[in-house]
Amino acid sequence: MMRTNSSIFHFAIIFMLIFESRTQLSDESEFLVNRSKTGLFHVPKDLSLKTTILDISQNYISELHTSDILSLSKLRILVVSHNRIQYLDISVFKFNQELEYLDLSHNELGKISCHPTVNLKHLDLSFNAFDHLPICKEFVNMSQLEFLGLSATRLQKSSVLLIAPLHINKVLLVLGDTYGEKEDPESLHNLNTESLHVVFPRRKEFSFTLDVSVSTAVSLELSNIKCVLDDNGCSYFQDILSKLQKNSRLSNLTLNNIETTWNFFIMILQLVWHTSIEYFSISNVKLQGKPDLRYFDYSNTSLKALSIHHVVSDAFSLPQSYIYEILSNMNIQNFTVSDTHMVHMVCPSQISPFLYLDFSNNLLTDMVFKNCGNLVKLKTLNLQMNQLKELVSIVNMTKKMKSLQQLDISHNSLSYDENEGNCIWTESLLNLNMSSNILTESVFRCLPPKVRKLDLHNNRIRSIPKPIMKLEDLQELNVASNSLAHLPDCGTFSSLSVLIIDSNSISNPSADFFQSCQKIRSIRAGNNPFQCTCELREFVQSLGQVSREVVEGWPDSYKCDYPENYKGTLLKDFHMSQLSCNTTLLLVTIGVTMLVLTATVTALCIYLDLPWYLRMVCQWTQTRHRARNIPLEELQRTLQFHAFISYSGHDSAWVKSELLPNLEKEDIRICLHERSFVPGKSIVENIINCIEKSYKSIFVLSPNFVQSEWCHYELYFAHHNLFHEGFDNLILILLEPIPQYSIPSNYHKLKNLMAQRTYLEWPKEKSKHGLFWANLRASINIKLMEQAKK
Repeated sequence: MMRTNSSIFHFAIIFMLIFESRTQLSDESEFLVNRSKTGLFHVPKDLSLKTTILDISQNYISELHTSDILSLSKLRILVVSHNRIQYLDISVFKFNQELEYLDLSHNELGKISCHPTVNLKHLDLSFNAFDHLPICKEFVNMSQLEFLGLSATRLQKSSVLLIAPLHINKVLLVLGDTYGEKEDPESLHNLNTESLHVVFPRRKEFSFTLDVSVSTAVSLELSNIKCVLDDNGCSYFQDILSKLQKNSRLSNLTLNNIETTWNFFIMILQLVWHTSIEYFSISNVKLQGKPDLRYFDYSNTSLKALSIHHVVSDAFSLPQSYIYEILSNMNIQNFTVSDTHMVHMVCPSQISPFLYLDFSNNLLTDMVFKNCGNLVKLKTLNLQMNQLKELVSIVNMTKKMKSLQQLDISHNSLSYDENEGNCIWTESLLNLNMSSNILTESVFRCLPPKVRKLDLHNNRIRSIPKPIMKLEDLQELNVASNSLAHLPDCGTFSSLSVLIIDSNSISNPSADFFQSCQKIRSIRAGNNPFQCTCELREFVQSLGQVSREVVEGWPDSYKCDYPENYKGTLLKDFHMSQLSCNTTLLLVTIGVTMLVLTATVTALCIYLDLPWYLRMVCQWTQTRHRARNIPLEELQRTLQFHAFISYSGHDSAWVKSELLPNLEKEDIRICLHERSFVPGKSIVENIINCIEKSYKSIFVLSPNFVQSEWCHYELYFAHHNLFHEGFDNLILILLEPIPQYSIPSNYHKLKNLMAQRTYLEWPKEKSKHGLFWANLRASINIKLMEQAKK
């Protein structure tokens, strides 16, 4: 058992020193290689030349050679503990001049050679198989040595003299199982160390005479003390404790792994009480029997702090009142009794000097210190991990503790019912830890009025109710791991500077939090189920405006939980546009867009004369609809003219004197509006009928034509008929040149036709008139149905 505990202690020391070394190397190049627990039989050959820390512990290595680590010139820390090394020549490290930390504990070493040695700061040879102390004369050259771990079955004063010139901070001495056969009680007298830890062999009874009262030691730790047969005092160990009075420098004493009787345990307390010891710690104690009711002398003590950890007893019944009275009336300032299965503690019989009490991890109930008025000096009380259930009982317990500033009642089963009456704490309480209980939001109506630091994490709080008592002095609030849905309003906590509210049920935190809590210098709100919607956008923006030092865990602990497509996304990477989140702005934007679109369409309609085109399409559609109702035979007879002629009235002289005579003399039927329009029908309907009854539509183009709206109608219908019927029925005659600027802006079809189609131009020379008429008649060459019948 002791070997295991010492191993744990030793690993802790190694870890701390490695951590310290790594911290010191933070600004330099550091290379850590961990090959522990990898089944090695030899030091690996593939190590990097940059290696500064090498851990090859807990393997099967039996030898160390110079060649194993020759190339590791930068090696500073080497851990080879828990292997099978039997012999070591320290000269194997002669090329590792930067080596400072060497751990060879828990091997099978029986012999070492030390020439030449290395100037180490930490050398651990404990828990090995040495017969004599593994101290070489070369050790005196280790001027930087701070820690020395040794093991032996025999101690010789001459060996210790070799390192007497060294001032070593801590010495660990592990005595082998056969130690005591040839014991020199004064072998450690010349040891020069501030801290000495002696691990005695585990035997049935403690029977050693070793004087551990090293004159230079300030701290002494003794492990493995078994004394159960001699109920009158276990004289050997009693003598060792008595000799401690010779060292006036000794102020710290620790006893580990003790197995003894109740009587001798109390005797140990009494013996230490009258020494120079100021800080006394006892841990891992196994007690037998029952204590006799003896007087305990509290006078003339230097003791300031007593700690008792992990005590078990084989007795089913004990005079508990006697034990509790001895403990409660101790005239010291700091007292700890933890993990002892203690079920009660009585009130001191008089005003107690206790400033600090730690009764954690016991079985104390709500009856502890009930109606106790003698703890008026007490400042700190730790009752965590007990059997406390009713918060009101604890509140009443503190009423007479006028100096109490810190109270830890975490890890109990405390609950509070606000119907239980007034909740009046001692006014001095500043720091209160009630975490890991079963408290609900009602606890906010039962808090110390001047509390500055309040820990309520891991309870059953769903909300912070309003109104509650104002906690104007509260500076730090921890409500993590509850079921809160909202961030608190600092109107109640006007001085709040630290808020821990992670791991709750907060989905849509308010963006007004930082405006309400302007004194916040630290907030931890990660690991909540944030809903990444528009409501969260402003909160994320407010977080972005706060220093990263204020928002702890940002950004890694702040992730979206909903909706599914955002789940796992960091809040810093979540973005939604202002337009999509602002309904008013969205409606205004849509309205403005529609207005602009309407205005644009209206302008285009006006510019393109769309209303006119719509009227024309309507007229044409109606006419076509009536045409579909005509029988097929009658429809075939509707093609009555070779050509319909569209022209301006200003060009009628040319049409009647030139165009008509030259076409009609060739038996070409011409449709003219003045002789072919049917009275009673609208002009538009007559135009459409004439165009549909004619094989071709001839347009006489001139500057006069483009100024006529009816000519524009006729051109539109003829062009529309072109696409509907599927054949080319347009003939353009340019009577006079038309400048582009003179064509109205809404005559798009005319512009397109003149740009895309070939037209016949009326020649000014009479010699070319014959060719013009021939081309025109050729384009109208068709036999009408009635002519075919003739």
